[in-house]
Amino acid sequence: MLENFMEKLKGFLLNPVETFRKSREDTLGATFSYYIILVIISAILSALVAWGFASLSPFSTIPGLAGIFPIAVFVMLVVGGIIGPFIGGAWLHIFVWLLGGRKGYIQTVKAVMYGSTPGLLLSWIPIIGIIGGIWSIILEILGIRELQEISTGRAIAAVILAVIIILIIVILIAAAFLIAVVTTTTGTPVPY
Repeated sequence: MLENFMEKLKGFLLNPVETFRKSREDTLGATFSYYIILVIISAILSALVAWGFASLSPFSTIPGLAGIFPIAVFVMLVVGGIIGPFIGGAWLHIFVWLLGGRKGYIQTVKAVMYGSTPGLLLSWIPIIGIIGGIWSIILEILGIRELQEISTGRAIAAVILAVIIILIIVILIAAAFLIAVVTTTTGTPVPY
């Protein structure tokens, strides 16, 4: 199992297109096993970084903070890592399907899980984790293209649409929250 894990890891980092092609027939269980190992490694390393920051923070004098914070980070990352690709994959699959991807939801989830490889490997490193996130988006696009057997343009469009619509929703919610806070604290409605 470890040999297969290392082979896939190396493949997704160095030769992702060929590795995605070889992974078309992988079961969701096999994909999830690979992915959860990465999630746990990432969560452990992130918890260690969180422990370091908590220990150095001015709040480190609060009893137990340096121990509770990294545990909370670990739990949130593992739980988010378990449910995230299924929810995010469902959202993304709407756009994949609209743009012609007809290989099924499972292939989209596999593209999300396998595409997460560099992000999970680098996410625990402050600032450098952003590079891993961008690399993961590129791998996710390649994964959608290969596993859904659609064009690169359609795969890019599906990912961009999924991200942009979520960003718009988040911005609208943040604006509504800000308006509510301003209205509540000043007692004056915000002019539109």
